[in-house]
Amino acid sequence: MVLDLQFKIKNNPHYQRYIRENSYWYKILNRDPSRFKEFEEKAKERYHLRPSDKINRMLETFEILQTMMSSFK
Repeated sequence: MVLDLQFKIKNNPHYQRYIRENSYWYKILNRDPSRFKEFEEKAKERYHLRPSDKINRMLETFEILQTMMSSFK
């Protein structure tokens, strides 16, 4: 694997965990380093790290707070 990709994966705990859980990515990235973007997207999708996931989490938290506040009234 290209040294640059190894550093990127090593410096991100989510990427490390994802590549260990899905070891077929070692072979894919060794043969075609240009697929790293695809690897990133899959890891972000798996661990809910996309911006839309963060917004959904924030909205869910807000709804829970609203429910709690309305129950105190």
